[in-house]
Amino acid sequence: MNRAQIQQNLQAILKNMPADWLNLTTHRLDIYEESLAKTQFLEHFKNLVESGKVNLEGLKQLPTAYDYIRLGHPLSSVLEWAIAELNNLPFDQVISFSSKTAPILAVLRKNLFLHKKTQIVYSEDISDFFGAELIREVYGYEFELLKASSNESLPDYEGSRIFVSSANSFDQPKLSFSIDFAVSIHGDLGSVIQVIGAKNASYISEIQHVRRRETIAMTPANCFTALEYLAGNSSSPESPSRDPKTKDSVLESIANITGTDSKPLVASSGLSIQYAIMMGLVHDAMEKHPGKEIKFIVPPNCYGGTNDQARRVAACLDQVEIVDLPVDAGNNMNQSLERILGELAQKDAIPYIIAEIPTNPRVEVPDLQRLKQVLSASRQTENGETAIEPVFILDQTFCPNVQFLPEGETLSVIPAISYASGSKFPSGGECTAGYCVANLKAENLMDKIALHLALCDNEATAQQYEILARQLPSMNQRIQDAYVNTRDFVNFIQDQLPSAKINFVSEELAERGFTPSVFSLDLPTKGDTEEEREAYKRALNLKLINKMITEIPDESKFCVSYGQLKGCYWTVPATSTQGTTKEGDKDYIVRASVSHNIDLERHKEVFKDFAEKL
Repeated sequence: MNRAQIQQNLQAILKNMPADWLNLTTHRLDIYEESLAKTQFLEHFKNLVESGKVNLEGLKQLPTAYDYIRLGHPLSSVLEWAIAELNNLPFDQVISFSSKTAPILAVLRKNLFLHKKTQIVYSEDISDFFGAELIREVYGYEFELLKASSNESLPDYEGSRIFVSSANSFDQPKLSFSIDFAVSIHGDLGSVIQVIGAKNASYISEIQHVRRRETIAMTPANCFTALEYLAGNSSSPESPSRDPKTKDSVLESIANITGTDSKPLVASSGLSIQYAIMMGLVHDAMEKHPGKEIKFIVPPNCYGGTNDQARRVAACLDQVEIVDLPVDAGNNMNQSLERILGELAQKDAIPYIIAEIPTNPRVEVPDLQRLKQVLSASRQTENGETAIEPVFILDQTFCPNVQFLPEGETLSVIPAISYASGSKFPSGGECTAGYCVANLKAENLMDKIALHLALCDNEATAQQYEILARQLPSMNQRIQDAYVNTRDFVNFIQDQLPSAKINFVSEELAERGFTPSVFSLDLPTKGDTEEEREAYKRALNLKLINKMITEIPDESKFCVSYGQLKGCYWTVPATSTQGTTKEGDKDYIVRASVSHNIDLERHKEVFKDFAEKL
């Protein structure tokens, strides 16, 4: 396909694309096959293009591309297809990023494990976004830097050679030397990496996984801008810069909601901010406690992205290790923490705790007074010295309205950082941006976190700030209204199906401000053996979900999100949010999330019919 044909097709796609391609942040699991993901989308898409029938209905029928916006989405897939076509590359060898730095870090990470050298060749100065010294010292990546023009003659390199350019072009650079990866920087839009040659195809999944866990794909809005340029509809691919007033409005809203005084940080996603927190704390520990072991204490069944990212960080650094924190399904967070903190104190290790309150997916809240005591207790090392104080990193995405950090509250007794995924309540599902805040004891850590947020180029985009500025002021009211609907629905389910076990907060916890709009449902089962009972329950989970999304298609979705602006989302955590969690720690139960705007009576009616037919 030549450039003119590509432009013609892109013009038709941009004119006819579904509105959800720009506005949707979460996939529908009923039309999503993770093992096929982008491949399946693009195969159907290419058939559509070749048939000459690029219209709204045809584009609507395409299977879901990737998951969320972190790993990819329809517009990033179309952008990558177009760039691949222009450069005669297989479509999976082009990968877009919202971050300028992340694609380079992805290759460096892969080569760390391969014990392979990397040379980064650049034609224009990259020091404004590539912090070479920090990347070597904190991330443990090794590489050579070489400035060279495109027409210089360089000898072949024994290792991976990355060429970085800032030209306003999506064409593969014309060079007088061989390369393995071409990274093109596109200002505030992000970047694109082209994997050159079949010999480097093994890097593709690793590069995509960095995009999934430590950053995000180029956002739909920015992909749209890039596609407009490629289609010939605009003269340059430029994204609007961040408006300082909009950003200040977002920071003020976050500070008010969390009751904190330190300046919040806003990232391109919840996992982007978590990565900045982890690397910032690792950096701080290296400076303040050189040579000491760093332990991240993480629940083994928490959100799969948290679990996976924490273990990915530990895999790269010899002094970092993950310690499992059992918190759910009969395990007590406080007892587990007390035991682990005591053991780590003896070893004089640095303890960093990552935990969700309420827990996911069983929506449990520990005894907060006891948690306060456990965290504030003074501990001794084996040599009788005072142990290093823990830092608590709280994922409060389920209840971002609860103030944990102000003086006198649960987490005020030790250094603590709270963060939330913006794709949930903060944006109402309209963008992925996440944020974090610190209490007074952790305020000194925020500079390091900000440093690594900038190093990875993971700050929220201009559009993400605009969405948060619009949605954050109404967040707490939406949380309250959604909780009222959820409590109503939970009570109804208990009446209709008393044999089911429902995991939800108590009325007492709700009065104290814990008002999530998500609950999990352990449906009744039957069978002569444990295997039969488990198989029956798993089939029943899907039967319920399929009934809800089929009979209420405008509101009920098979999706992993919550905090949405309309309807009800259903999922099975073991097959979605816990995708990378160890099999024995997965939860094969139904998780439902209810919004503030829902036809609750219709949902009750359909659930009642389901219960009566059991």
